[in-house]
Amino acid sequence: MLDRKTPPQIHDAIEFDFSLPPVNSYTLDNGIPLYWLSAGVQDVVEVDWAFPAGIWYEQKQGVANAVAALLKNGTSKRTAQQINEAFEYYGASLKVRPGNDYAIVSLYCLSKHLPKLLPVVHEMLTDSVFPQEEIDIYKQNTIQRLLVNLRECEFVANQKIDALLFGENHPYGRFTRQDSIEALYREDLQAFYKKYYDLAGVKIFMAGNIGEQETKWVNEIFGGTTIVQTPASELSFDLQTAIELKQHFMNDENGVQGAIRIGRLFPNRHHPDFAPMVVVNTLFGGYFGSRLMANIREDKGYTYGIYSSMSSMQQGGSLIIHTEVGRGVIENAVKEIYHEMDLLCNEQPDEEELLLVKNYLLGNLLGDLDGPFQIIQRWRTLILNGLDITHFNRNVHVYKSITAAEVQSLAQQYFNKNSYHEIVVI
Repeated sequence: MLDRKTPPQIHDAIEFDFSLPPVNSYTLDNGIPLYWLSAGVQDVVEVDWAFPAGIWYEQKQGVANAVAALLKNGTSKRTAQQINEAFEYYGASLKVRPGNDYAIVSLYCLSKHLPKLLPVVHEMLTDSVFPQEEIDIYKQNTIQRLLVNLRECEFVANQKIDALLFGENHPYGRFTRQDSIEALYREDLQAFYKKYYDLAGVKIFMAGNIGEQETKWVNEIFGGTTIVQTPASELSFDLQTAIELKQHFMNDENGVQGAIRIGRLFPNRHHPDFAPMVVVNTLFGGYFGSRLMANIREDKGYTYGIYSSMSSMQQGGSLIIHTEVGRGVIENAVKEIYHEMDLLCNEQPDEEELLLVKNYLLGNLLGDLDGPFQIIQRWRTLILNGLDITHFNRNVHVYKSITAAEVQSLAQQYFNKNSYHEIVVI
């Protein structure tokens, strides 16, 4: 009989073992790689097509986002309405997410509807025609959104900090301009689509309560397409990091708040310091219980929220602190951010604080391993970055074992305030 008077024993997340379920690999008849995972109990499936079609590859600003936005807006056989109705009829969802390096096309549906929906996705990925009227609507709506967003100090600050760190002509530092949107033509979109949405470069990921039958359906639709493997073109861009470290902009003379961005270039996830710095950054500003939040939100009351985030791209990365504060306390908030940097460099965190951060990170990781969609996303990140299970296991080991002395040493290396660029936009 269950003893309800004795509470269950509480365990820290750091005490658990973490295992990323293995992923199956399969090669379609034409050589396209398929990575699939059978997990979960509901008859639902996620299928992702990952193309090297991010901003890094565009020769003309705005093309990558435009192609992703218009991918399902018409083929030679179906209109945009017919394509959307095809997914809605089966209660499915299709999303296209462009990024810095990859564009991800994701289908969510009941497993039994895959034979009906895979041909529609295949048609989009091989026969999108980008009707001129759809391009005109996209350009009009995008310009309207941009003009509205440019009134917001936080939007402008996000543009400025990336441009300062990477350079305005670098793919990771470019930001949208009205004239670049106006200069988009159908020929630009068609050329980018033909080159970078080529099935010869795609990787397919699938997860859910699935098995051999679902892989067979994918092979029947996508494995029969003739593809020509061509050597990938190597693109390179020079960093043009601004020499001036501090820049302030007046975006709205009547603005009552200012957006603060303080950032630096940072190695991507391939660097051995990336995983331990995830712990350091979380302690500093990476979650609601961080030092930045405790000081600038809870103690000083300058902001509703302040965070520090690390971004990892294929060709680089960044570490950026971001917040919005009242106009009258901008200088004080910036001062306190640098003060917290100095504290972390000069004093080791106590074991209780470090344990809390470790449990937070590992607790989140437990959540990420709960469900097939979250697991396949972990594998997708590893595979697209050329990594394997040893990288995942190493990260877990780092999260569990990093010491207070190592935290301080990393802070001294990466939280030197003289290496940060500072943007303030009112």
